[in-house]
Amino acid sequence: MTSIPPLGVISDDASVPPPALGMDPAYYALNLLRRRKLDRCVQASTEVLAKNPFDQQLWLIKTRALTLKSWIDDTEMDEDGVAEILLDDNRVATAPRPGTSIQRAQQTAGGSKAGTSGIAAGRPMSTSGRPMSGIARPGTNSSRSPASRGSVEGAFQGNRPGTTRPVTTSGRYVRLGTASMVNSQENGVGGPFIDASRMDFKKYAQRPSLSRALCDYILYVDHNPRRALELCNECTQAAGFTDWWWKARLGKCYYQLGLLRDAEKQFRSSLKHQENIAVMLELGKVYQKLDQPLSALELFEKAFERNPHDHHLLINQARIYDLLNDTGKSVTFYQKVLALDGGSVEAIACIAASKFYEDQPEIALRMYRRLLQMGINTTELWNNLGLCCFYASQYDMALSCFERAMLLADDENGADVWYNIGQVAIGIGDVGLAYQAFRVAASLDPNHAESFNNLGILELRKGNVDASRNNFAASSSLSSYVHEPLFNKALLHFKLGEFQDAYQCVAKALEAFPDHPESLELRRQLRQTFSAL
Repeated sequence: MTSIPPLGVISDDASVPPPALGMDPAYYALNLLRRRKLDRCVQASTEVLAKNPFDQQLWLIKTRALTLKSWIDDTEMDEDGVAEILLDDNRVATAPRPGTSIQRAQQTAGGSKAGTSGIAAGRPMSTSGRPMSGIARPGTNSSRSPASRGSVEGAFQGNRPGTTRPVTTSGRYVRLGTASMVNSQENGVGGPFIDASRMDFKKYAQRPSLSRALCDYILYVDHNPRRALELCNECTQAAGFTDWWWKARLGKCYYQLGLLRDAEKQFRSSLKHQENIAVMLELGKVYQKLDQPLSALELFEKAFERNPHDHHLLINQARIYDLLNDTGKSVTFYQKVLALDGGSVEAIACIAASKFYEDQPEIALRMYRRLLQMGINTTELWNNLGLCCFYASQYDMALSCFERAMLLADDENGADVWYNIGQVAIGIGDVGLAYQAFRVAASLDPNHAESFNNLGILELRKGNVDASRNNFAASSSLSSYVHEPLFNKALLHFKLGEFQDAYQCVAKALEAFPDHPESLELRRQLRQTFSAL
């Protein structure tokens, strides 16, 4: 007898034996569904439905199999697309109080007023490497620039010019015109498997098991939240407005349609009938979409008091604090997550990154080694191991780790690896290698502002003033949220006697980082110079 894979693992369908002689086809298809042999389950169900299209058992099994193939985690935060940024009318205030808005915190991520607890806000790019988290957390848009999140420029610009498209409105919910063709191929007999536009939902509302499977199919396979909303309304009325499941699906439909306030009402009504962690997470996602992080935190805190062993609530609280740039509280909640789930990769990676920025590379190295022991083998992990080994004075191990990182790197993260190699080269005094590494990083990613900033410093050491000026200008234009290139450009103007240009650059640097001591000192000297003239 073959071993049954665990729940949620999709195994190879080629190893599935054919049904035994005389076996009930419904039992065989159901067994395949239970073992997550989804493709084979759809094929077996289609063969029976081709002979008897009115077999409700096989219809239900095939519907569930197709839904599971397209299932996505609705509790995770979505990315903000172009339309959400341009047409967002859900913001309560244009100038919220500090610590109450995610968008406001992201716009001030480069400064010290964002609550970063002094960990990463003012760390100079030219004197330290930058670890790569390797955790594409929801809502981060996976971009380097914190200021690009929630901005029109960041939405229209991909990670690499010419190779990526901007995120559009609810990209994973887009209903393509060829969806019926795909269903026709899966059905094998022509025509869509389920044509929701021609179905009588009042009839299905009297059949709870079929209607629930149909609702999930329309949401996750057909991507038609309007028709799913009609089905949910009929089924909610048939259930006497007391079924929490249908109210939760109503909230899901409203969320996909962009009706966030209606989604909030339905999720809250669902929680009154039945407390469910998934519904709480989706309600918290609505609050984050409305830019009300404090409401989401209050919801998660009250839910955790009643469910003290559920680490998903703690992870979402940690993510919100991280979006608010309150790194201290974020690390505290990630530590609580590890107390409940010692194998949480996200918690280990985020705590390790914070320890690195707190000048504790030995502790970060130990945590990254733990991830390596858990079977994770990524470019980000080997890159971080190399940085931790270097700052922990284990130079021989650092180079081998960066070699592993380069073997696994692609076009997206290769620039970051070469940038960190340049930092290590500066640390060991090999300026030639550092210059070449930064050049390679800039060639792999033309928007890598940190590499242009460090190239400007190296060009200035060589005496190439014009090249240095151009690199600083390119870096400052690519990253208006950081202060290093602006300060370096201001210092260059000051040494060249261009005091007016230096004052303008240092003023922009202080806008990005108001408490930068070098910028404050340079501004004081410029003011003394102006008063003496």
